[in-house]
Amino acid sequence: MTQHGVLVVLFDGVQSLDVTGPVEVFAGAEACAPGSYRIRTASLDGGPVRTSSGLTLVPDQALTPEPVPHTLLLPGGLDTHRPDPRLTDWLRAHAPTATRLVSVCTGAFLLAAAGLLDGRRATTHWAYCAKLARDHPDVVVEPDPVYVRDGHVATSAGVTAGIDLALALVEEDLGRETALTVARHLVVFLRRPGNQAQFSAQLAAQTARRDPLREVQRWITEHPAGDLSVEALAARARLSPRHFARAFRAETGVTPGRYVDRVRLEHARRLLEDTGDGVEEISRASGYGTPEAMRRAFLRTLGTAPAEYRRRFRPASPAAAASPASPATPATR
Repeated sequence: MTQHGVLVVLFDGVQSLDVTGPVEVFAGAEACAPGSYRIRTASLDGGPVRTSSGLTLVPDQALTPEPVPHTLLLPGGLDTHRPDPRLTDWLRAHAPTATRLVSVCTGAFLLAAAGLLDGRRATTHWAYCAKLARDHPDVVVEPDPVYVRDGHVATSAGVTAGIDLALALVEEDLGRETALTVARHLVVFLRRPGNQAQFSAQLAAQTARRDPLREVQRWITEHPAGDLSVEALAARARLSPRHFARAFRAETGVTPGRYVDRVRLEHARRLLEDTGDGVEEISRASGYGTPEAMRRAFLRTLGTAPAEYRRRFRPASPAAAASPASPATPATR
């Protein structure tokens, strides 16, 4: 078995979950398949660093000119848009030798500052995507996905998205069953596909200010299979269709139709993930009417068909979860 070295770069102000989330995933994989990963942490001088939440992390080593291991991981944190020049210089000189470059959250700014994202697609935390695009115009910033792969470079959105990306890397290295086993033991029931939006439908849209429109938002969420036409929703809000559509967009930032599309897709995804219901039943329960209509919506938004989505992002079986080969406590290594 090939052992994959993972080096995580630490610095003052680092976001602790950006570090520990991926590290727990790789450690869990190592527990499943001993000898698969060797995880190390390093700071510029090898000294302890203070995280953004005040925790102190003690690295294994200093950043040295020695060859970079297979995977180099840059977490996010405070002031990553103004990195220590010594760190930028080190990345510029040594990061290109890594087989995989990975960033979590605003760690993308560190890669960008070293010129390692020029001409590449990348993402970061939704709140900083515009700044990344503005500060580094040679980077093709994609604000929606949970994570983005472009060649040997992988960048992820905020905090927990680093876990999704790390699970995807484990699946690439060791296979789907190992990745799912790690996810179950970390109580990350189902990892998200990279092209899934960073927001749920409810988070992506603003909450309306007026009670009638907030009630309509709640109604849409609770009745995805109902009549959610503009006319029906306008009647529920006691507004004319034209006034309702204009007010809904002004207060939520999206049109009623777009909001309904997001809610229905999210509802269908959850049923595929959490139940054994058939695709036809789920398409009706989610308001699509037919499996073909749901299939088109999945392909358009997620780039995968419902059946494939279920196959990839739902645990194989309860028996697999109870397999004696599973690690007992991978998260406490």
